[in-house]
Amino acid sequence: QVQLVESGGGLVQTGGSLRLSCAASGRTFSSLTMGWFRQAPGKEREFVANINWSGSSTYYADSVKGRFTISRDNAKNTVYLQMNSLKPEDTAVYYCAAVTKPIYFIRLSANYDYWGQGTQVTVSS
Repeated sequence: QVQLVESGGGLVQTGGSLRLSCAASGRTFSSLTMGWFRQAPGKEREFVANINWSGSSTYYADSVKGRFTISRDNAKNTVYLQMNSLKPEDTAVYYCAAVTKPIYFIRLSANYDYWGQGTQVTVSS
């Protein structure tokens, strides 16, 4: 019912910037929350950022706070993740996620119902 497609990943040097996009289709209009997660090889998927449908509330993992910005353009059904001051430890596959019901533990990947295919972000030193 909800399809998510990420784009914008790539290779960047330490201190550089990337802007990820997540285009949603289907019944995304009814989604209450959108999130970004990332997963490095051999590690668990971890929370990055979250935004409600109106864009009035945002949350960030401590590791990216002050460097990353999540935003959305509801006219385009698209969520963005602006990543600045990138570090090698930011290297991971980044996933867009959506949930169509209220959730409390927004940082838990298991609470999201729909996922994109992921886009690779590699930060070199």
